[in-house]
Amino acid sequence: MSFKRNIGRTQLVRSSGFTLVEIMVVVVILSILAAIVVPKIMSRPDQARTARVQQDIRALASALDLYRLDNFKYPTTDDGLEALVSRPSSLTSGANWKEGGYVKKIPKDPWGNPYLYLQPGSHGDFDLYSLGSDGVTGGEGANTDIGNWDLE
Repeated sequence: MSFKRNIGRTQLVRSSGFTLVEIMVVVVILSILAAIVVPKIMSRPDQARTARVQQDIRALASALDLYRLDNFKYPTTDDGLEALVSRPSSLTSGANWKEGGYVKKIPKDPWGNPYLYLQPGSHGDFDLYSLGSDGVTGGEGANTDIGNWDLE
């Protein structure tokens, strides 16, 4: 089988790229969209952090409830949340602490601070909470305290 080449004919190849004007129009449109969308997205991180705190508190509260089912009481304030990871020395020999723990590790809140635990709590059997973005008791907005009492 042989291939024939048509050398006598020349084809004009038209460049198929974008012109500078087309590129500028696209850049302007993207800039307008960014100016509209970015402010709406920027308000979401605080909401996402709050949702994460609430989820962490729910998970830790469930682990604390399992701890109580096995050991007939919640960990003391001194034992803290670490009692969910490793057996506290204050447990009596008859306790049924779950081998391997109730959680793999205690998470930090989205701002890098530890969750706080008090037993007995002022809002129920225990208080489990984050101090918010400022790390100080009280506050509003992103600085507000979020605790297990908010989730009920």
